[in-house]
Amino acid sequence: MALGPRLDLRQSQSLVMTPQLQQAIKLLALSNLEIEAFIGEALDSNPLLEMGDGPPDGGIDQAFEGEPDTLRRTTLESSPVDQLVSEGRAADDRPLDIDASALDRDRDTGDGVRTDFTDSLGDFGTAGGGGEAPDIDERGAAGETLAEHLHAQIGAVTSDPALLFAARWLIDQIDEAGYLTTTLEDARTALGLPHAAMQSALGLVQSLDPTGVGARNLSECIALQAREADRYDPCMARLIDNLELLARGEIARLKRLCQVDDEDFADMLRELRSYDPKPGLRFGSGPAEAVVPDILVEAVIGEDGVPGWDIALNPATLPRLVVNRRYYVEMRHACVAKDAKAWLGERLADANWLMKALDQRQKTILKVAAEIVKQQEGFFRLGVAHLKPLTLRTVAEAISMHESTVSRVTSNKYLHCARGTFELKYFFTSGVASADGDGAVSAEAVKAAIRQLIDAEDPKAVLSDDTLVDLLKARGFDLARRTVAKYREAIGLGSSVQRRRAKALAGVR
Repeated sequence: MALGPRLDLRQSQSLVMTPQLQQAIKLLALSNLEIEAFIGEALDSNPLLEMGDGPPDGGIDQAFEGEPDTLRRTTLESSPVDQLVSEGRAADDRPLDIDASALDRDRDTGDGVRTDFTDSLGDFGTAGGGGEAPDIDERGAAGETLAEHLHAQIGAVTSDPALLFAARWLIDQIDEAGYLTTTLEDARTALGLPHAAMQSALGLVQSLDPTGVGARNLSECIALQAREADRYDPCMARLIDNLELLARGEIARLKRLCQVDDEDFADMLRELRSYDPKPGLRFGSGPAEAVVPDILVEAVIGEDGVPGWDIALNPATLPRLVVNRRYYVEMRHACVAKDAKAWLGERLADANWLMKALDQRQKTILKVAAEIVKQQEGFFRLGVAHLKPLTLRTVAEAISMHESTVSRVTSNKYLHCARGTFELKYFFTSGVASADGDGAVSAEAVKAAIRQLIDAEDPKAVLSDDTLVDLLKARGFDLARRTVAKYREAIGLGSSVQRRRAKALAGVR
């Protein structure tokens, strides 16, 4: 059989990821700040694009007057949740079915953790917060950093160049909690200064505000604050030197060491609790950007008296791009060269495509947000205890989109409602099987139940993890002991031994 070259025509179908399609997919995952940067680059590269006028003060409706309503807003009618609430049967609201692979699995969703003096004493500290996870508004924006605050003071304290240089060098070695991260010997070696000079520089740094900054350990930090308060007597000094005994709850031994009675010891302990073990945390760690929500959710009552939800895109985050078609017509008439007209036509096509891509992005975000509100209506009306297990696939199938599209839409997007501001990812939680085997419950609901049980426990009968398992099973949560321990640790609550020790110390007044 002879071999030779020949030409064949074949017809086939394939999905081609054009640059425009890739850019449209990328737009879905961009945050507000990234969209602003992207639009800025587009304005620089395309002379036909320009920023439109900002939204007027009249509110959302005036800001979008004349635009298609479906582009920016949707309204959800009431669901069966409202009927259950009105009848007082909110507990009967059953959670959604979830993917079997998501059972008994959890992720960190940002539960609040309170940090106080006891957290710095090893096992003595416990942490906790409210039943709801903190919303974004509760996270204060960072202001002046600790280093900036200290450097601003040091120049007014001394004018000695060598001392000033050494003190500023030590300030740069202080971590965000306010502790010195190097030894004086290492500092002396690095700067080539005598030990006495470094001691003077350290004393200068430790005299700055906030009191306790520049300490090399917790005891030194607390001692500096006790001296500032004129409470550093021999008894208090012995207490500060034996903080590890306080962490272990050895109260009787501490009283013997300090040579004080119950009343004096209680007074010393109250004084000790008033000190800040991490004085540097009062200051910001660097510049921070405020979170601006992308979606606004508000409970409304329809004309027929049926409660529902008004879900709108935040006008402050919507890109206000317009195509200057008048400028395009003028440039079109002014262009003589064929390649110049072709270039101008490409710019117009790019501008039109970008406008359509941004509009499609808004519609997609609104569609996904509306489905999330529909699926998690129990959370919006009743709180975190009614947050249901939800997966990306559930939402994707409900709105006839691909799971990856929903994942991109929910990345770096925030929703604001009456309960606060939450990232869209927050509403996708894993779940655990219910005790009766009917459906599943959200991990967040389990955490809320654990927190409620521990907050209500008797200090003289602290609940063990095994006891929590039995109590949760009575509430309809079928959990293993290791799962209860995992959720308890995830919300910052200590073990029964740690809580018993902390409550024993808290009982010393």
